[in-house]
Amino acid sequence: MAQITASMVKELREITGLGMMECKKALTETNGDMKAAEDLLRIKSGAKASKVAGRIAAQGAVGAYVSPSGKTAALVEVNCETDFVAKDVHFADFVKTLAQRVVQTNPANNEALADTKLESGETVEGARRALVMKLGENINVRRFARVQTTGHVACYLHGNKIGVLVDYQGGDEALGKDLAMHIAASKPLCVSKQQVPVEFIAKEREIYKAQAVESGKPANIVEKMVEGKIAKYLAEVTLLGQPFVKDPEQTVEKLLSAKGAKVNAFHLFVVGEGIKKKSTDFVAEVMAQLGRA
Repeated sequence: MAQITASMVKELREITGLGMMECKKALTETNGDMKAAEDLLRIKSGAKASKVAGRIAAQGAVGAYVSPSGKTAALVEVNCETDFVAKDVHFADFVKTLAQRVVQTNPANNEALADTKLESGETVEGARRALVMKLGENINVRRFARVQTTGHVACYLHGNKIGVLVDYQGGDEALGKDLAMHIAASKPLCVSKQQVPVEFIAKEREIYKAQAVESGKPANIVEKMVEGKIAKYLAEVTLLGQPFVKDPEQTVEKLLSAKGAKVNAFHLFVVGEGIKKKSTDFVAEVMAQLGRA
């Protein structure tokens, strides 16, 4: 049996990023063969990733990267199970690295991103599995957005929970920052009313009509009431129609007009948005553990 030294364990930890005890155990099982121990840990990290894959991951972080030219940028959202892990330095580094790789490699989708190689030579999927092994939680690369423009890109991160990219023309850097912060605060659905999905408008119209009918007003008045509410709804959910957060007396559309600017598109990521979170009955859980449920 080969002697497992502290330096061997340290070397394997640096290679894999995994825990000291896991590295020592792998070296013991492989009789000190460094390469075999590394392979064993990769296999086990894959097995561990499979075990936790079904657990809900609704926490996490948004990361961003803007190219040196300022013409290309990316947002990524990576989810985990707890906010504690979301604040872990290794998790944060993984998120930042992903955003940079999205800018550099322009993957077509999540599957292509998973196969993308990092500077270390490891794939994104391999790095994700190693992170699962290290941190012990389900970790998913949920989504990414990439912007490449001939105009300007503005980027804003509110902590690590909200991220915004704005593709705009005209104006200046200060305007871009203001637009990005406005979007983070007001969360518009799209740029203009022409972009609001027709099914969204139809649903709102149905609700407003039912509300108006309840008022007992004549049909022609009901129709005017509905159209008025639809106009208000479109103003609330579109960037151009919203009151500018720093000057509510003017809309974003008027602000852009005054600056000779135009917003081509934007991307807004809010961590965990749309993910169904598990509700836990802690009393029932404790009782069950005590055998009283």
